Amino acid sequence: MLNQNKLLVKLNNAGVKKNNKWLVKGVSLEIYKGQIVTLIGPNGSGKTTTAKIVLDIFKIDEGEVTKNTNKLAYVPQKIAIDWTLPLRVFDFMTLTCKLKISEIEDALSLTGVVGHLYNDIRNLSGGEFQRVLIARAIAKKPELLILDEPVQGVDYSGEIALYNLIKKISKDFNCGILLISHDLHFVMSATDHVICLNGHICCSGAPSVVSKNPAYLELFGERTSSTLSLYEHKHDHTHDSDGSISK
Repeated sequence: MLNQNKLLVKLNNAGVKKNNKWLVKGVSLEIYKGQIVTLIGPNGSGKTTTAKIVLDIFKIDEGEVTKNTNKLAYVPQKIAIDWTLPLRVFDFMTLTCKLKISEIEDALSLTGVVGHLYNDIRNLSGGEFQRVLIARAIAKKPELLILDEPVQGVDYSGEIALYNLIKKISKDFNCGILLISHDLHFVMSATDHVICLNGHICCSGAPSVVSKNPAYLELFGERTSSTLSLYEHKHDHTHDSDGSISK
């Protein structure tokens, strides 16, 4: 029987400072197997920083981090590739780890791009390349998958297909997913838990609860597009112009 209730990672009042400014402060969250947790918020709100805390890329300056798995995979928002170099999908899949051909084919089949196995990645569409990135992440069957804006640069129909793929991965692998997304439709229709960030947690909970929270409404208003707007709210600290917490 699959363990749907295994706690994979927990942050308790976690905070990270850089140049004496808080990038994020007081962030608490839990991610379980089979659960999709989504971070939303304006640019510079600490979404990627929070993901990197989970990944141990950023060490916290306050709070606690508890991890019950080392089987993590990460698809970053941006990846640096020299597109002038000939690089097949097969080669890209094995750049940083050894994979059996069966593992590569299974992952590419799940993401729908196995037919591109020996194609040059520079000839792929944006959506196809994103599917390869996700396939590379899931090839080792992680317990926790972290996706930072996985549909960036993909057209609308491609976005829908990729979000459906993310739901399928969560179900088929029974893995936890930490997703950074600007797509409110997906967040409110397919996410188990939503966290609104702006350097700190403004509100969090099930989508149906968060969508009625004053902080969420102030942040998004009536907007239904993926464009996020900054907002102002009252709390016991202030934000600098770059979005960091000054005190």
